[in-house]
Amino acid sequence: MTIAQFLVKEGLLERDRVAELVRIESETGQTLDRLILKKGYLSEEDTLRAFGKALGIPYLPEISREAVAESFLARVPVQFARNYNLIGIGAGNGICRVACCTPLDLHPLDELSLMLDCEVEPVLAPRVEITALIDRAYKKRQDAVEDALEGVEDEDLISLTSQIDASEDLLDMANKGPIVKLVNMILFQALKMRASDVHIQPYEDKLQIRYRIDGILYDMESPPKKFQDAILSRIKVMGRMDIAERRLPQDGRTTTRFGNNEVDIRISSVPTSSGERIVMRLLDKGARLYDLEEIGLTPENSRAFLHAIESSHGIIFVTGPTGSGKTTTLYAAIKRLNSTEKNIITIEDPIEYHLEGVSQIQVNVKKGLSFAAGLRSLLRQDPDVMMVGEVRDQETARIAIQSALTGHLVFSTLHTNDAAGAISRLLDIGIEPYLVASSLVLVMAQRLVRLICPDCREQYRPAGNDLKRMQLLGLSPDRLIDGKLTRGRGCDHCFNGFMNRTGIYEILPIDEVVRAQVMDRLGAATIKKVAVDRGHRTLRMDGVDKVIRGVTTVDEVLRVTQMDVL
Repeated sequence: MTIAQFLVKEGLLERDRVAELVRIESETGQTLDRLILKKGYLSEEDTLRAFGKALGIPYLPEISREAVAESFLARVPVQFARNYNLIGIGAGNGICRVACCTPLDLHPLDELSLMLDCEVEPVLAPRVEITALIDRAYKKRQDAVEDALEGVEDEDLISLTSQIDASEDLLDMANKGPIVKLVNMILFQALKMRASDVHIQPYEDKLQIRYRIDGILYDMESPPKKFQDAILSRIKVMGRMDIAERRLPQDGRTTTRFGNNEVDIRISSVPTSSGERIVMRLLDKGARLYDLEEIGLTPENSRAFLHAIESSHGIIFVTGPTGSGKTTTLYAAIKRLNSTEKNIITIEDPIEYHLEGVSQIQVNVKKGLSFAAGLRSLLRQDPDVMMVGEVRDQETARIAIQSALTGHLVFSTLHTNDAAGAISRLLDIGIEPYLVASSLVLVMAQRLVRLICPDCREQYRPAGNDLKRMQLLGLSPDRLIDGKLTRGRGCDHCFNGFMNRTGIYEILPIDEVVRAQVMDRLGAATIKKVAVDRGHRTLRMDGVDKVIRGVTTVDEVLRVTQMDVL
């Protein structure tokens, strides 16, 4: 039985579709599996499962934790592994198991057998899983940049950067120019390492690539200085920016694909004394939305927040610095409220996630669509719930508060250090106390702390410097479980003992006591002190609870919070 007949027999594809694919296969020479994926007739998983069953090749849906064969790393160049999506996941008795995602492409496997000087036994795995394992296996090697730039001389490097495909797939690096490969590799590694930003920072003698991972910047590759202009020009071409303009700041954006996910890239360039500095913000459109239960709220904070978002009207502010997870929290709240009975509209800059059933508006200041202008239009759309990306000025604040007073539930963000500071900020920008007191429902301040890696976590008894750091948090050893703290040793699955982040929160419900303080124009420090005396828990207190429970570390909480001056 042929594979085509097998697909029909298993009910995976209709007979006429299979006949069409076989005809195209004979005319073009493209393999059947690639045609199925290109046409979108089956998902990659279903295709690999079917071909694996037909050919008697095992299918492994996940290989990220497999150990890569040392002989494979020693003998197979990283570019060969990337180009053909092959990785050795075990060797012994003269046989090397090799994960691949193109079951009918046998030539690379034959070539690989000659490189390894042994028999190759294929297994099937998703392409993203293979590329992730390739990245993890080769990331400790220092020749990745050299491999990408192999064969590049001091020729016209800029000419290598002049072509860009719309929504280019980062995993498709075959037949690309060296500079294009290098930039794709930088973005590919950043996405696999969960980086939110990529910094291309020129110095006098080198070009430094840096990734922001879980809020911390790390130095990564350092390509030769002579390729600086070519790399920067390639990135500016991607962002449709003016490559000839190097004296003024520029902004650009592009969309690229990473496997099945689309990634929005916002590009910013500024001139420095050593050349242009570029920062790329990566927004993965395929990133999942979090539920309120997943963002790190304690049961008490969760109850208070849920009670607030169930209000029929009023305004709820989430505060914190840039990158503290405010938008993620707001999306989680919108997701909880989203239903066919509610008309929910948002105005954002930028739209970071797409919410099904929610109308989302992108701010466009150049065309006159600011937060304030968009908010006025929103009111004529008969909304039940509105989300305003950020309150930046008095006009936006005034319209948002008037909306809350006229029967709408409004969510927005402010840049303040703590929850009480949001009240002072509104008063400072000129909003009358009676409007603030009557419209505010709740203010929540938040920060993000890194989570201790679950694979390499260990408990230890604090001593010396650890005890001093604990004193800064007001945490005594007797509050620890068994008198021990938790930390990550560091392993292949994490970054310096940390993996992902969670939030720490400070929630201030606006009750009659707080309203009276607002009317009296009391300062943020006074409002906060009275609230703590009444049982209010600050950001640092919530962080200490997470240290005690082994969720994060003392240093993390000290890094993102300020001392409570009460």
